[in-house]
Amino acid sequence: MPAISPGIICLTVGYVFSQFYRAFLAVLAPVLGQELAAGPGDLALSSGLWFITFAAMQLPVGWALDHFGPRRTVAVLLGLGGGGGAALFAMAQTPMHLHLAMALLGVGCAPVLMGAYYIFAREYRPTTFGALAGLMIGVGSLGNILGAAPLVWVIETLGWRMTLWLLAGATVVVSGLIGLTLRDPARLGSDHPKGSIGDVLRLRALWFILPIFFFSYAAPMAIRGLWAAPYLDQVFGASEQTIGRATLVIGLAMILGNFLIGAATRIVGSIRRTVQIFIAVELMLMAVLVLYPSSGLAAATVLLSLIGFSGAAYALLMAHGRSFLPAHLVGRGVTFLNMFSMGGVGVMQFASRPVYQTASAAYPPAQAFAMLFLFFLIPLVIGYILYFLTPEADHG
Repeated sequence: MPAISPGIICLTVGYVFSQFYRAFLAVLAPVLGQELAAGPGDLALSSGLWFITFAAMQLPVGWALDHFGPRRTVAVLLGLGGGGGAALFAMAQTPMHLHLAMALLGVGCAPVLMGAYYIFAREYRPTTFGALAGLMIGVGSLGNILGAAPLVWVIETLGWRMTLWLLAGATVVVSGLIGLTLRDPARLGSDHPKGSIGDVLRLRALWFILPIFFFSYAAPMAIRGLWAAPYLDQVFGASEQTIGRATLVIGLAMILGNFLIGAATRIVGSIRRTVQIFIAVELMLMAVLVLYPSSGLAAATVLLSLIGFSGAAYALLMAHGRSFLPAHLVGRGVTFLNMFSMGGVGVMQFASRPVYQTASAAYPPAQAFAMLFLFFLIPLVIGYILYFLTPEADHG
């Protein structure tokens, strides 16, 4: 098994930025509301656009990984989309500018994790894929941490616009380092078929894993990146500093889950059963939030954090799906699965906007957010039931 290279380290730093950009709106919500009149519904749309463009890019990214390799694919898109999107965000004057900036950021972040997964799938043993995937997400989730209390401090010190300009510059630098240091896996020989997305769709083992891909990551990411701040603010009257600390705790729980996912799989002895356990926990936690949405600030923070912890099932789902992919379909396959996961987050965030607006018009804040949590819970139950029809991971 090859050692972790400088290129992989730079790719991991790029993923820190990807995690940051998908979650930082939660902390910026108050100042964007004051200066740009961007309410929770606007930010739900902006955040959803990040995930939708991220998901829409997965199929072209898969094609690019197979044809150009991860080095050029990641470096170019992260530099142009990530750096350009952050710069546009820094210049924003209206919510529409935020929408465009977040969409561009989604394009820039789209290839980063998949570039790493492509390398892991091609150059590392299949049995280590889940642990490496979780480790990558765990380290990259430092972006979640930076997007919580530390971001509050930087914004208070430099202002949010200068903060975004610095992020734009740093993103471009990281993309350049990826282009200089990352090494592409050896190209497959002529004896391997070219493959297509149609070949991926014909893999029957993937059919019943797709619904859980679509719904399981939506709740942790939507709550951490979008709804935690308004929930804690409107239901408990939490201050910006309190919200920053709470989202920091949620981010730490997400990191911990990804670091522990490999050990949990070894203890349970099965990728499939470990996913079933993690998702069952997520279902129970969401149900508690639905039934007791105003049980106290500390209790709510614990519940939200444990939901974030359960989001680590994403890495194992990717390992489970990857186990059914032949070598010539790795690029298209992992990006197709990721498209379902991130597309689910985007669609659910888009749909959560009218759900929240309707519920908040009819109910007081606690009950309105209970309806919002129920909106995430019901499809997750359906996806969980269908996942039982997916066979065990194939390590052959």
